[in-house]
Formats: sequence, C-alpha cells, structure tokens
Amino acid sequence: MADVVLSAVSTVLNDLYGWDGPVELQPTRKDFEGDATLVVFPFLKLSRKSPVDTAREIGEALQAASPLVSSFNAVQGFLNIVLSSDQIQARFDAIRSADAWGTTPVDPNAPAAMVEFSSPNTNKPLHLGHVRNILLGHSVSRILEASGRNVVQVQIVNDRGVHICKSMWAWQQFGGGITPDSAGKKGDHLVGDFYVRFDQEYRSQVRELMAQGLDEEAAKAQAPCMLEVQEMLRQWEAGDSEVRNLWATMNGWVYDGFNQTYSRLGVRFDRNYYESDTYVLGKQDIEEGLARAVFYRRDDGSVWIDLREDGLDEKLVLRRDGTSVYMTQDIGTAIQRFKDFSIDRLTYVVGNEQDYHFRVLFLILKKLGYAWADQLFHLSYGMVDLPSGKMKSREGTVVDADDLLDEMESTARALSEELGKTEGLGEAEKAQLYRVLGHGALKYFILKVDPRKRMVFNPEESIDFNGHTGPFIQYSHARIKSILRKAEGRSTAWSWSDIAVDERSKELIQTLDRFPEAVQQAARNYSPAVVAQFAYDVAKAFNAFYQSNPILNAESDALVAFRVELCRTTASALRRALEMLGIEAPDRM
Repeated sequence: MADVVLSAVSTVLNDLYGWDGPVELQPTRKDFEGDATLVVFPFLKLSRKSPVDTAREIGEALQAASPLVSSFNAVQGFLNIVLSSDQIQARFDAIRSADAWGTTPVDPNAPAAMVEFSSPNTNKPLHLGHVRNILLGHSVSRILEASGRNVVQVQIVNDRGVHICKSMWAWQQFGGGITPDSAGKKGDHLVGDFYVRFDQEYRSQVRELMAQGLDEEAAKAQAPCMLEVQEMLRQWEAGDSEVRNLWATMNGWVYDGFNQTYSRLGVRFDRNYYESDTYVLGKQDIEEGLARAVFYRRDDGSVWIDLREDGLDEKLVLRRDGTSVYMTQDIGTAIQRFKDFSIDRLTYVVGNEQDYHFRVLFLILKKLGYAWADQLFHLSYGMVDLPSGKMKSREGTVVDADDLLDEMESTARALSEELGKTEGLGEAEKAQLYRVLGHGALKYFILKVDPRKRMVFNPEESIDFNGHTGPFIQYSHARIKSILRKAEGRSTAWSWSDIAVDERSKELIQTLDRFPEAVQQAARNYSPAVVAQFAYDVAKAFNAFYQSNPILNAESDALVAFRVELCRTTASALRRALEMLGIEAPDRM
C-alpha cells in the first residue's frame, strides 16, 4: 500500500511543483484521522504558501487525481491522507494471496552475499558479546535471503596465537590429563578454565617479580609462564609434533563445545575458515602491490602503505622479518573468499572497536584494484554490557552463552508457571515451550536494538508477556493459532460486499502491508531492529483488533470467515518475521 500511495503523492508533487526529489510518508499519529502522513515543509519554497495551505493544495490535487484517497486533513505542516475502502480491500487481497508475503523470491543462479560473523577464539567458550554478534549475523543473513539474495554464512576461527598457547600451557601444568569426558564438562568450558588459570598464574608471577625489584613492564615481559608460552608458539610455527598434537586435541574439544552452542542458537555456517590456514595468505598480494607501488618498503625491510592522503595513517602490512600482521591475513582472506564463492558482497559483523581496521582494509583492497572492494561492508555494532558493568574473559567474569541460555529457559519456566500458561501441556511440551520462550526473549531483546548502539542486557526485562518483548509477540502468535484451531470446520466463504471493515481491522491490514518495505529497509540498513519493530507493531495491532472485535462470535458467518482469514494472514506474517530474527513462533502457550 505504501508504495502505491507514495507513487501517487510523488506524481502530484511533480505536477504541482516540479519536485523530483525523495518523498517520504509516515503512519498517521493515532490522535489524528488518517492512514499516511506527508510532511510538507520541504515543499514550502516551491509552493510559496503557508504550511497549512500547502498541505491543502497537495491534498486536493491528490484526492482529485487518485481514487486511492477518500479524504484528507491538513494540520499545520502535515497532510494526513485517508485511504479509500477499495484500496484497503485491494491491499488485503494482495497480502492474503501472496505465497510468502513480505519476502522476495531468490534466483538460485544469482551471486550470493557473504556474511562473516561469530569468529571466536579457541581459548574460551562463547559469551554474551559473541551472542550479540552471532544473532546479528544470522538474522542479517535471513533478512538478506528474504529480500531476494542468496547468502553464504561463514566464520573465521582464531585458532592460533599466544592466547591459544596460554590455555595449552596451563593444561600441561595443571590439567593432570583431564579431558571433557573425564571432567563431565563441555570442551570449550574446560579450555576456558585453563585460560583463566593461566592468567591467575601470570598475575602471581608478575607480583612476585615486582616484589623482587622489577618494574611492572619488566615483570610482565620476564614472567616465566609468558616466556614459556611464547616459546610454545614458536614451536607451533616450527611444526613441533607434540605441540601441534596438543593444539589439535584442545581445539577439537572447543569445536565440539562451540557446535553445541551454535545448535542451541539455531545457527549454522556454510564454511569455516581457520586462522591457522589463512595466516599465510596475503603475502603474495603484498609483493604484487609492492611491484605496483601500492606499498613501499622501509629501510628495515618492513612493508607499509601510506594512506595519509586518504585521511588515515601509514599502516604496516609485513614485518621486517617477512611475517604477517592481521591486516595481511585479512587482505588475503578477502581475496580468497571471492575465489571460493560466487559472491558480489561481503559483510563483516565485528564490534565497533575495529572500525578503523576495516576502513583501512577496504581502502587497501580498493587500491589493489579489486572492483568488489566497494561492496565490502562492516556491520559495526556496539558492545553488550550488563547492569553490573563490562565483562572480562581472562578474569572469568563473562556471562557464558550456555549459562545465559540456561538462565533464560529457567526464567521462562518460572514466569510461565506463575501466569498459568502451561495448563494442559505435557512435560516434554513444557520443556520445549520454556526453550522457545527463553531463547526468543534473549534474541528479541538483543535484536530489537539498533546494531550501532551499545546496549545493556537485563534478562529480567527481556521476558514479559505484555511488553516490547519476544514473548509478547510469540504469545500473540499462539493466541491466533488457538483461534484458528477453534475455527476449523467453520465456513470460509466471504466477500467484500458482505463486509464492513472496522477501524481496527483496517489498522491491522495497513500494518501487515508494511512488511515488504520493512524487509527491504532492514536489508539495506543491515538492521534486524527494523523487522523486530514490524513484528511488534503487528502484534500490537492484532491485539487491538482482538480486543475490539468478536471473531468466532461475529454477527454473520461471512464476518467470522473474514476475521478468521485476517487472523490466519497475521499469524503467517508474525511467523515469517520471527523466523528472520531466528525466533520460533509457538502454536500453543
């Protein structure tokens, strides 16, 4: 509906004022009559009239030119447009006849959009910060698919380096041969325990050296455990079989743990890249860039790029000994991905502390001559804090992802039982409901926030059957499914000649009609928050409709059939919107 009305308004503005710029409509505020509102202030210089007179002039021309508009009203600088009942009917016919309203069919032969997300280190389990990254990446992937794109989901696992060797060293010193099976513990949790144990030992050794007279910087550099870890990394890079075997074993424990968590979150990847493979990439590209004067070599042998004319800085891309830095690897990995897959876009879901890194990376790739560099995007998101403050993984004070999921399920159980929403369900059905509600609450609470904003996650606020939450939307879906079950066997025959569309039904249809644009806007902005807001708006509009209108007890069979059909269409839209957020829509609650 919005695109049809927008086209009519654009035509009128062009006819009246020669306006060919952007035109935006917004939903009319509830305290005014209207279905769509045009802000007329941008057109005052062209109309040479007051805001009210300009709004009236546009409204009169629009009403005369388009059968879509039944009436209008001008309030200061706002034109409130009232749509005709024929237009409401036509839009509902389009919505309910569509195979998958809100989504665009995907051409299987078209290039794909790649989304990289998660990208954890193998020295600790996934935590709340990872959860926001994972949920954003997975939801953006689903939204891109719904907008008509093929999508490839990948991650790069940071499986080498000093931080990995810290857990390995601590396991050698304090593990006593323990394994996940013997400990009865997930592998990523076990390895994370040893990462924390290393930090405890390191701090102890630093304090001891400082007590002997060393300053803090020297003590940190000379701590025996750190020196041994650095030697272990050198042995790994030299291919020492004992170190490599331990590395492979402990990483295997972590991968098993990660996969269990990914499964709980409903996430999968089409390809895993590993830093232990990719750290050798990029060197040849640097050499080729040197030959073309994209880079330059300093007297000490190190290779740099000068980006000062581009408003950035000079950046090291190869050390003096010829070894890579992270930028080298990222250059090579990006190039490799465009070789591995038929893609025309690559999105990195990475926290905003890496903004500068990606500005440099994208610019270097452009200077190397890759046309696709203009299609690289950094989905820069804000960090997640707790009501108590920041998290610190090396000190063991993070919110573990698995513990968080357990807590959300437990909270969902307590609230569901308190509100009596589990009556008539068996134990297996109850457990499933707690999982669906708990995970839905977590996902919605995180995804409803604009990705660019820093956020505070409060589990207690995320589960509320009446607020701006996942469970409120899930409960609305379940309520509709209950109505549809009760309507089974009833007549489905109705026609518009038998129906007078009430105001609440009209508002619900108009809200549903926004779905395609919401999906496209979310895809353009890489923002699941747009879809989350749409789902909430639909749930609110449905509940207002439900409270105002008898459905199964309406005054005629035709009206019952119409309202049941409206319920069915609403449930379908809610389910698809929640799916884009990675949230399940329960049929019973």
